[in-house]
Amino acid sequence: QVHLVESGGGLVQAGGSLRLSCAASGSIFSVNAMGWYRQAPGKQRELVAGITSSDSTNYADSVKGRFTISRDGAKKMVYMQMNSLKPEDTAVYYCNADIRERGTYGFPRSLSNYWGQGTQVTVSS
Repeated sequence: QVHLVESGGGLVQAGGSLRLSCAASGSIFSVNAMGWYRQAPGKQRELVAGITSSDSTNYADSVKGRFTISRDGAKKMVYMQMNSLKPEDTAVYYCNADIRERGTYGFPRSLSNYWGQGTQVTVSS
């Protein structure tokens, strides 16, 4: 069983900053790409930022220059520093990761995609 748990959401004024964290736990053989999605009320879930196991990153155009994604492979964690927040950044933010579980006898199982439960980010104007 694998779990992703986010933390760091909250209420902040426009122009402020927040740092989101996500920890992967469970019977994990390896963690590949990780990322953050968000979903605002009445809108589809969208990719915010992603990072590969070799630390290549990509960002949605709407957050480039304001958000920074990073990871700690040893700790199986991914972070997102969010600066210059805008009211339109208000959404539930979800952690996402491609993970191989550790199977029987310690061998890796096939790659599967996992979601966290989400953390609310609210930016007031």
